[in-house]
Amino acid sequence: MPRMRTFVIAGAALLVARRTLRRRVKQSPLWPMPALDEPVSGRGRDAAGQGSGVRQLTVVERTAEAEGVVRLRLAGAELPAWEPGAHLDLVLPSGAVRQYSLCGDPATPDAYTIATRLIEDGRGGSREVHELLHEGTVVQARGPRNRFPLHDSHAYVFIAGGIGITPILPMVRQAEREGVPWQLVYGGRSRASMPFLAEIEKLAGAGADRVTLVAEDEDGRPDLAAVLAGAPPHAAVYCCGPEPLMAAVEALLPAVSEGLTLHTERFAPVADAPSGENAPFEVELRRTGRTVAVAADTSVLRAIRDQALPDLPYSCEQGFCGTCQQRVLSGEVDHRDELLTDAERADSLLICVSRARSGGLVLDL
Repeated sequence: MPRMRTFVIAGAALLVARRTLRRRVKQSPLWPMPALDEPVSGRGRDAAGQGSGVRQLTVVERTAEAEGVVRLRLAGAELPAWEPGAHLDLVLPSGAVRQYSLCGDPATPDAYTIATRLIEDGRGGSREVHELLHEGTVVQARGPRNRFPLHDSHAYVFIAGGIGITPILPMVRQAEREGVPWQLVYGGRSRASMPFLAEIEKLAGAGADRVTLVAEDEDGRPDLAAVLAGAPPHAAVYCCGPEPLMAAVEALLPAVSEGLTLHTERFAPVADAPSGENAPFEVELRRTGRTVAVAADTSVLRAIRDQALPDLPYSCEQGFCGTCQQRVLSGEVDHRDELLTDAERADSLLICVSRARSGGLVLDL
């Protein structure tokens, strides 16, 4: 048995190594030398190194995917490639910018696919999509950008709730295409409200036990503890959906984990995100040669746009999309976002929510 376990572990490691090498070769050919990433400061953050300039897209197909959910196929010329987990920053007719996960096939080079649920008590973005974006409508978009990449693993557990299936679906397709074991738990209020059911059941194929569909009006809520307890050791767990779902998975994982790694994506701020007391301070914009005053009741983003750079890109203003990430040259930051990694926080901040901890800041702007 120890020898068999060694063979299994070695086989899994070889599979991951082969996939990693194949992806690196595909993304970084030896010649010509790969181009450097575009600079971060002064423009939207492009975490995946993909193009994030504004481009025109045309709605070429609109489908009612489920109750309250529309799927849009957006076509354009010379669209940047993307990988599972990526999203678009869509500029809506009102000028508002919202993030939508790409849920189509990365192998389709001339179109992006998104899906959105109508949120009656939301900020209005989903209503614009549902009421104003029809076939033939031209919209602007930035990206794609990827803050939720699918990392190489020997096995995956996908957990999706409602419209949170959109970034998960391309991940399932890729795992299936590459022959990596996977399982999916997908929950929603009712089967009629859950998009992409037919495709998910088709992906499950003969291995139908890989997919657990949980409609709350029929089955209650998924048994997350049992799902995580039954996960393969050292599997990668990907979760997207309502905040209570992701919070529950995060809370359960330490008790059941045998080396499981958790990856989540949020398009809304955490309700109890930390915040400190605000004090006024100054921000020096090193490349612009200006110093702006940030009052106690305003953000760094608003101060910079009002006093120096009115066209500085931004989106959510709540610290979860990453569009306004800027490089810090000096100063101590009071980080108030739920997005940046520790490594990113060492030399950058999200200027829509974060502030100076003491003194002032110098930004590469």
